[in-house]
Amino acid sequence: MRVSILALMISAIAGPVLAQDSGHDQFIASCSACHQPTGKGIPGAFPALAGDAFVQGDETKVAAVVLNGRGGMPTFKADLTDAQIAAALTYVRSAWGNHAPAIEPATVAAVRAKGAAPTAVGLQAH
Repeated sequence: MRVSILALMISAIAGPVLAQDSGHDQFIASCSACHQPTGKGIPGAFPALAGDAFVQGDETKVAAVVLNGRGGMPTFKADLTDAQIAAALTYVRSAWGNHAPAIEPATVAAVRAKGAAPTAVGLQAH
């Protein structure tokens, strides 16, 4: 009985850390070439994600931009699963001093099902 309780406690503590690591890995693999591992982007070319109000804002708009692209940003809807996008966005929303709640794969799936890109978002490429 004690072993089961201990296993549950370790799982509860390690769960968010593992999700964070997964999101970090997904961000590095899919986003860091442009937005940089530091989230600071490249001025005049790729926007900073660190401290950005848009990435910390409406989760459906953030998911729509990653799914559908915007400006010079590629689309990721054919390349990444809802879980991969949610993990990367959750990492971005909590890294580099950002303080926004996690994004669930179900949220990304709902945005994907709508299909259209948002008409107005605040993240600018330049």
